[in-house]
Amino acid sequence: MTAPLPIRPPAEPAREEAPQEAAGPRPPSPLLAPLRQTGQLFALALAVVRAVFRRPFQVREFIEQFWFVASVTILPAALVSIPFGAVIALQVGSLTQQLGAQSFTGGASVLAVIQQASPLIVALLIAGAAGSAICADLGSRKIREELDAMEVMGVSPVQRLVVPRVLATMSVAVLLNGLVSVVGTLGGYFFNVIMQGGTPGAYLASFSALAQLPDLYVGELKALIFGFIAGIVAAYRGLNPRGGPKGVGDAVNQSVVITFMLLFAVNMILTAIYLQIVPPKGG
Repeated sequence: MTAPLPIRPPAEPAREEAPQEAAGPRPPSPLLAPLRQTGQLFALALAVVRAVFRRPFQVREFIEQFWFVASVTILPAALVSIPFGAVIALQVGSLTQQLGAQSFTGGASVLAVIQQASPLIVALLIAGAAGSAICADLGSRKIREELDAMEVMGVSPVQRLVVPRVLATMSVAVLLNGLVSVVGTLGGYFFNVIMQGGTPGAYLASFSALAQLPDLYVGELKALIFGFIAGIVAAYRGLNPRGGPKGVGDAVNQSVVITFMLLFAVNMILTAIYLQIVPPKGG
């Protein structure tokens, strides 16, 4: 006789499980957007510094951008520096006359022009005239997908387009700073001697008594750094437009505003460091 088959318990009905939602990436927090954009800006600046030393260097693009930036900033810088130097000379001259130290008008006004006014004038003009043009050019290339096509062909947009423009803004800023310093000093000299009745000898004597060579160095260093900041911010906003052609226009406005804010903050930091490191003349 065959053994009886074992009796299996009835199978339990399958339980219906609630469908689980696919776990996707969490959307970025809008509160971290400024920090993320700041990090991307610093990453672009680092990429530009690295790409400067890579070959091939775009000499023709650099010369074209240098000429363009110089052509749109030389005349406005010279015209702005005259009234700027005059206002500083008149204000400082009026203050020193009230204090009975009119003989120090020349040195105080020239130091204010060389250390503070000249680098800021140059940087603001480069950011407003050349930086806006750079941002609009790169933004239009981005929305036409030219930059994406360059990346597909193995060409780095940073090395091909951004590096020559940033170097051009830095070079023009350094050279233009000397022009603005000279024109602003001459304007201050004219208004102090002619308008306020100062003597040329006292003006020049106070300048030689208070000014020193590091004052010119810090002005050139500020112009170099400000030109770098203006070029980087313009390139970053141009490479990241939003919303088509309207986004390009918004990016241009944002690049100018962001550059102005960064310039004043960096100028304050550099001035504080300079006053702590370099002792005043005769001190």
